[in-house]
Amino acid sequence: MSGIPASHWAIWSIAIVAVAGVIVRPWRVPEAAWAVAGACLLVVSGLLPWRDAAVAVGKGFDVYLFLAGMMLLSELARREGLFDFLAAHAVRLANGSPRRLFVLTYAIGTLVTIFMSNDATAVVLTPAVYAAARKARAQTLPYLFACAFIANAASFVLPISNPANLVIFGRHMPPLPQWLAQFALPSLLAIAATFAMHRWLERGHLRTRIDPAVAIPVLSRGGAITGYGIAFVAVALLVASFENLALGLPTVLATGAVASVEATAWSTGVGLALACNLVNNLPLGLIAGSALNGVTVDPLIRGAATIAIDVGPNLSVTGSLATILWLTAIRREGEHVSALQFLRLGALVMPAALLAALAGLWLVRG
Repeated sequence: MSGIPASHWAIWSIAIVAVAGVIVRPWRVPEAAWAVAGACLLVVSGLLPWRDAAVAVGKGFDVYLFLAGMMLLSELARREGLFDFLAAHAVRLANGSPRRLFVLTYAIGTLVTIFMSNDATAVVLTPAVYAAARKARAQTLPYLFACAFIANAASFVLPISNPANLVIFGRHMPPLPQWLAQFALPSLLAIAATFAMHRWLERGHLRTRIDPAVAIPVLSRGGAITGYGIAFVAVALLVASFENLALGLPTVLATGAVASVEATAWSTGVGLALACNLVNNLPLGLIAGSALNGVTVDPLIRGAATIAIDVGPNLSVTGSLATILWLTAIRREGEHVSALQFLRLGALVMPAALLAALAGLWLVRG
């Protein structure tokens, strides 16, 4: 303990206070303010040289473009009522069955995460699912947790499914066929394990029938165009990924057009999965990406790191930006989920999905 430099203690203290501020939100200060304040304090105090900070900001430029494009597209979908339209249809299709609605929530969340990123699921789909569940007189938390869990579990089906993927691979992003060959099976196993474990944990809350008589909102012409636009963006990004191009600029442009190696891999996956719940998966992805890009590593190690940083955040509310955005979204709807409440479910859901995905990665490699 005494051998740890004082600067390390200071860095960890600032990080802990910033994360605590994001979770607890004292004095109702917005979550973003705590994160920015912590970063600024690191620079002002000299713990992080400003040149290093500038370099780190520059490295994330492609991610910023990707996030900006996806958030613009998500906001357009929200404003035009596209997700409310889909959520209401899900309630109708459930036909009074809470279990069927639970499956449909996972299905829609999976598609949104795959083609629009996990942040879109957290920011846009979550409020729509909440509204639909309320209208159906269903218990809302099982469906809200479904949005949070699938936002992370499905976030490595494609490179575009999570901004952290862009951070981890950077200029070493593999072409789409190579990505799918490596991550298709682990993704499927992660999604299946997440759903199965969460479904079992919520079995007691999914017995009472729900009201299927939910009015379907009229989808405006703008909403229909937005739906086609999302499909167009998905195709554009798949083409960019197939051609091994940076994804940030195509995202913005497309949105604008619309408006022992094995043992090491397992330990890397488990270690990073736990670590991203301490410092959030985006900064950890940047650290891991810098470390992996600076040396020659086995693709299995990089794959395990990707799975860990994408699925690992399902352990706690601090794990990913998507989960924090989800927490903010449900707070705006008047729902409150404590860090301990999330951890109780996440401690069972996340390890099942993580181990299944890592096993799938190992099988693909084998």
